[in-house]
Amino acid sequence: MLRIVGLGPGDPDLLTLGSLAALRAIGRAVTVLAPPELVLFLEREGVRIERDLVRDPQLFLRGSSELVDEFAGRLDERDLGLGVLGNPLSDFAGLPILLRALEARRIPVQIVPGMPRATLQAAIAMPLVPLPPGSARHTWDDLVEVMARLRRSCPWDREQTHRSLVPYLIEETYELVEAIEKDDEASLCEELGDLLLQVVFHAQLATEAGRFSIADVIDGLSNKMIRRHPHVFGDRAVAGVADVWQNWEALKSQEAAAQTRESRLDGIPAGLGALQRAQKMQDKASRVGFDWPDARAVTEKIAEELAELAAAQRESTGKPSDDPRLREELGDVLFSVVNFARTLGIDAESALRQANEKFYRRFTYMERRAIAEGRALSDLSLDELEELWQLAKLEAA
Repeated sequence: MLRIVGLGPGDPDLLTLGSLAALRAIGRAVTVLAPPELVLFLEREGVRIERDLVRDPQLFLRGSSELVDEFAGRLDERDLGLGVLGNPLSDFAGLPILLRALEARRIPVQIVPGMPRATLQAAIAMPLVPLPPGSARHTWDDLVEVMARLRRSCPWDREQTHRSLVPYLIEETYELVEAIEKDDEASLCEELGDLLLQVVFHAQLATEAGRFSIADVIDGLSNKMIRRHPHVFGDRAVAGVADVWQNWEALKSQEAAAQTRESRLDGIPAGLGALQRAQKMQDKASRVGFDWPDARAVTEKIAEELAELAAAQRESTGKPSDDPRLREELGDVLFSVVNFARTLGIDAESALRQANEKFYRRFTYMERRAIAEGRALSDLSLDELEELWQLAKLEAA
């Protein structure tokens, strides 16, 4: 087997863990145009370097058929690593020719990505030269470069892992939602950037481990969108949104991830908020016809569940929070209310967030009015609190 491994830009510190592990597992390798310090580093890590298998490294990388065929012909039955600078998929022009030569000789091949040569090239050559000023119009490539340099030079960024970044990913998502719901265009732009940084950060971690790069993320997403929208990118005709959903579900069911699922409800993240997860499960169930005929039927179900909750409360003995039946009946009420929101076409999570914000406005109004009168809310009677609440409903709607 020949394992073609990306060596990154040439600095031993930028050799990904995946690439190093791949070369160690083979034990012997050819390196093409690798700097001496990188070659010495590999040898110290237990990789024996074969120095005579590639006659002209420059022409080999550029794709000289003669040199590539000559190299393939000199391979024996032993496994060998081929280390090329950068990422073999983007920096090795001779890769297609080599793959055809290996296929003709029935030599198995594996490709291990590395950090592309373009990434960090400026930082390696001139590490003290700053990026363009903040007023400049940066590109996508600049963003990838910024993230790579942060991982190399910032102590905090260097410590991060996929798991350690999860809280930040969740926080940035909620901040983006808040900007959208407040119709704050300036914050929306900034929060989209913060969320995008999380995507680029995770892709950079994967690149360093030799798993995948941001280019693979973009490629996979684009292919998925094209595949799932044959009415846009193909010749499939749809009559409306219902047809789009039906096609979407049918196409998803044919994909590899869906083949391991035992239920239509599998694939909904368990970590979603309870309201969101309930509504997504109800959505999926409704697409196979398991649904209420109309919103009125759901309101009748809510009334039924409320009656069962009241009965459970009357029959409860001891502490209510410890009563499993009360907890179950309350859950059924909430689940039915979410179903009602869904039949109305309203997102239950968004509706509750809006109600939370309304309560916040009115309650803080009550606090301010009480303070203005030299009193605390805790000192007011129930009637006085109700009077303030009614005033808040008018003044802080």
